[in-house]
Order: sequence, then structure tokens, then C-alpha cells
Amino acid sequence: MKFLKKYIGDLFLARRFYIVLASFIILFIIAFYIPVLLLPAKTLFFTFILFCLVDYGLLFFVKKTSSAQRITNNRFSNGDDNRIEIFIKNEFSFPVHVVVIDELPIQLQIRNWKRQLKLKAREQKKIDWYLKPLQRGEYHFGDIHLFLSTPLFLLKRRFTTPAEETIPVYPAFMHLHNYELLSNATLQNEAGNKRIRKIGQSMEFEQIKEYVSGDDIRTLNWKASARKGGLMVNNYMEERSQQVYCIIDKGRLMKMPFDGMTLLDHAINSCLILSNVCLKKQDKVGLITFSNLPGSILPADRKPIQTENILQTLYKQKTDFLESDFEMLYLQIRNKIKHRSLLILFTNFESLSGVNRQIEYLRLIARNHLLLVVFFENTELSQLTNSHAKNVEAVYIKTIAEKFAFEKRLIAKELSRFGILSILSSPQKLTVNAINKYLELKERQAI
Repeated sequence: MKFLKKYIGDLFLARRFYIVLASFIILFIIAFYIPVLLLPAKTLFFTFILFCLVDYGLLFFVKKTSSAQRITNNRFSNGDDNRIEIFIKNEFSFPVHVVVIDELPIQLQIRNWKRQLKLKAREQKKIDWYLKPLQRGEYHFGDIHLFLSTPLFLLKRRFTTPAEETIPVYPAFMHLHNYELLSNATLQNEAGNKRIRKIGQSMEFEQIKEYVSGDDIRTLNWKASARKGGLMVNNYMEERSQQVYCIIDKGRLMKMPFDGMTLLDHAINSCLILSNVCLKKQDKVGLITFSNLPGSILPADRKPIQTENILQTLYKQKTDFLESDFEMLYLQIRNKIKHRSLLILFTNFESLSGVNRQIEYLRLIARNHLLLVVFFENTELSQLTNSHAKNVEAVYIKTIAEKFAFEKRLIAKELSRFGILSILSSPQKLTVNAINKYLELKERQAI
């Protein structure tokens, strides 16, 4: 069996072999009517057989091989381009043409991935490509297959390199460093910086310094001024160690897709990046997930390992197909969170009636905490409302789409009427909008 596998199982016929063979068939048919061509046809055919034997001998009886090696990160970032390198080495003493086929994870549903390259004698080349996963979980890679052919291009030999490995796909951790600068900024906006009005005064003392024109005279320290013989003021810094909880709804409405990813995955990616920014601002960050049943709870903390704890917790979350229980969420928050905190709820509402069913529980939560509800625009409706109606049917469709889009804005007003903060965002701008709102609340000292 090993003999058959080595010398026959890995043998494949190249396209040139079939073309030449078809040409000989046509030539022999013509020679049947023109006998003078029969002898040249036989000569060429036996020459072709000889070339095939030479090609077979070069591929199978030369004690050299070709190998491949796949190099990846130990984990992938969901929704991002993750680099994969494949090194191909030719150990033969003659140039070869190589077709590389990698067994990719089933989640990608890619069945035509292959790369072709030419290698000189004893040459090594690298193939770079990028994989963009659209769902979290374990991605299983299989073996790497190399199909080699000599310069004759008549036969191919398959070399299989064992390369099975499993790579976990985590939430989009590759963007963590991209948003670290936001933790040192007051507020970032795509159009520039934005001035906002403070509604409170920080009481976290930093230092006593000499008074300069423009300082708030209400912060004058009279005792220090008397000792110094000049005006001295207290300098306060931004309050730290405030509690921030990201709450993620895993109900059926979070299963809606956008750019190949569910709204839950977009919320998870934004939650991870927002948590990292909060930790950079020295706040304590926690995590709660829920659906129709209680989910994961990660107590608020600001230890350096908290980002990794949040990453590992978010990695396991899955969307449920039942309606979320906000009453259970309220009871969970009342029992687990004893201090006033900023609660950032990532959820989705598609109708005003859906909000009205949950508004009482949201009001109860907002009574003891600062609640920020983040929900999603329906991007398909936005495309319909911006499209040009060419017939009566298109007018009806556009009108209905505008009605549903307007209802989304009514949801935000309804939440504001009860003193609940909200963000209505498209999935692609979710991270920036959430971070901006958090920085605004920190600057206003509303937490």
C-alpha cells in the first residue's frame, strides 16, 4: 500500500499531458486517411512516452523533496486582516513549478484557494496572504499540499506537509493600540476636537500651585497663601477609579448581520476597545452579558490583567435566539453592583413598542446608575431612504423605510425623555461613537 501511495497515489497528470495526448489522437486519425503520416506519428508518440518516463523519474526517483511551513499568530483578531505566511522550499537540483493548496478552516467557506509560483533549484520563497474571520471560535487548519511539475510540465507529484493546527479567533484585539491615544485626549471627533461644558467639579486633589491669571478663584487655598505670602490655589485632577460596566445583550435582535458579522460581534469588538480606553483612564471596568438567562459577570477592576480577562470572557459569548429579559438584568445589577457606576448597554431596538416593553426596567436601572444605551441604525434602511425611487413600488418601499428609520430616532427621544442617555450608531462607527461618549461623560464629570 505504501508503494502504491508513493509512486501512484501522488501522481497527477498535467494539463499539457492531455493537450499533447489529444493532439496525437487527432494525428493518428489523420494518418488513417494519409498513411504516409503514420510513421512520423508513431515516432513522435514514442518520444512523448519517453519524455513522460523521464518526467516521472525526475519527480519520483530523485531522493529530494519539497516542503512547506505555515506561520501564523497564536490567535486571530475577529473582523481584521490577519497575516499568514507560507514558506515553500525546493530541494530539487532543477527548477520546478509549484501549485500550493492550503486546507483552510470550514468557517471561511473558501474552496478555490491556491497559489502558483516558480522556484529555482534549491530556492525558497514566501507566500503572504491575509485572512479576515467574521466570527469568533476555533479555526482548524489542515495540511498543505504542493503539486510539483518539472520544466516538461507533463506530470505532477503531490507533496503533503502535515500542518494541522487550531487557531482561536478572539474579539478585535488588534485595534486596542490604535485607540490608546484617545485615553489622553479630552474628546475626539472625526471633524476635530469638541468643546463641552462641565456640569460638576472634580474633588480629587493633585497639588497646590501658585495662582496665575485665569485660575478659578474658588479654588484659592487661604492657609497655603498665608504661609507663602502669595496667592496659592488647589489643583484638582480628573477623578479615577470610577466603575464602568459594559453590558452586552445576546438576544435575537443582536443576530442581525452587517458586513458579514453579527451585531453581537460588532458590540463585542467595541466593548473590548472601550474597556481598554477606560483602563487607560484609570477607571475600573467590568462586564455583564445577558439574554433570556443570566450570562457572564466580570466584577469591575483596573488591574493590568483585566483586559485579558475581558477578552477571554467575550471570546465565549454566543447569540441566543430568544427575547432578552431586562427584568432579570435589573435584578442582576441591583444585587451585584452596589456603587453608582456608568453602565453602557449594547443592545438593539427595532420598534418603539419594543422599547416601551422594557422602558420601566431601564428607568429602574437609571435611578441608581448612569445608564447609556447603545443601539444600532439599520443600514439597509439607510440605503433605501437614500435611493432614488423610479416607480410607484419603489416609492412605497422608500416611504416605509423612512418610517422605520424615523422610528429609530423616536426611540432615542423616548429614552431621553426619561433621562436615559443613548447612542444611535451604525455598526462601522460604533467604536468611535462609544469612546467619544465615554470621554464626554468623563470630561463633564457626570459619572
